[in-house]
Amino acid sequence: MLRKTLLSGLAALGLVAAAAAPSMAAEGGHIHDYSFSFEGPFGTYDQAQLQRGLQVYTEVCSACHGLKFVAFRTLADPGGPAIAEDQMRAYAAQWDVFDPELDDLRPGTPPDHFPPSQNAAAPDLSLMAKARAGFHGPLGLGINQMLRGIGGPEYIVGILTGFTGEEMEQAGTVLYENSAFGGYMGMNPVLMGDDVTYADGTPATIEQEAQDVAAFLMWSAEPKMMARKTAGMTAVLFLVVLTVLLYLTNKKLWLPYKGKKKHS
Repeated sequence: MLRKTLLSGLAALGLVAAAAAPSMAAEGGHIHDYSFSFEGPFGTYDQAQLQRGLQVYTEVCSACHGLKFVAFRTLADPGGPAIAEDQMRAYAAQWDVFDPELDDLRPGTPPDHFPPSQNAAAPDLSLMAKARAGFHGPLGLGINQMLRGIGGPEYIVGILTGFTGEEMEQAGTVLYENSAFGGYMGMNPVLMGDDVTYADGTPATIEQEAQDVAAFLMWSAEPKMMARKTAGMTAVLFLVVLTVLLYLTNKKLWLPYKGKKKHS
């Protein structure tokens, strides 16, 4: 009787697991770990990669997605794409931004921000690299987060390169299978390879374009990352020096009293 009950319970658990499997798969697929230059406590942004990523965003991604939290002037900041001041102004002028005072569009200026997404179904990409967690540390210890980051850029690369070519139609909408997404999604493949022509001669493969734009989107979400790392390392070094000085001071103060034995 007990054996039959246990078997029934295991069978029920198996059915529940089988029913839950499709929904679990849709929550997210495998994300490959890439070695970005800005990862780790000493990592820094690759200026050339950020400039290539800006080009991919401008020529491919901006057709649907916006960057409403990023100001044009920051493109010339050190630690970022760091394009020349005159190039930044010319780049900003290529965009039409809405001016509430004019109640009309006008060419962009350095203080203006990138336009927001024009498509309601296309999320703004300003904070995408920080909003998505591609992977976590083993057993939830946060080791990956400390050394490699939360995997937001890897998630972006995975989505852009993870289309399998399979399609399905649902309610009159074509959906595309994506291995990184873990199922079907509404966004179609946007990178085909050679979508842009890099000025530095870098081959514009799908994976290269995806990594470049992911790095640029990481900068758009964390433009002050390098400054924070520098401040953090300075604070750690200061604490180390302070600890050594306190130890030596304490040792010197108590030196006359240590080691002396009481005489009866």
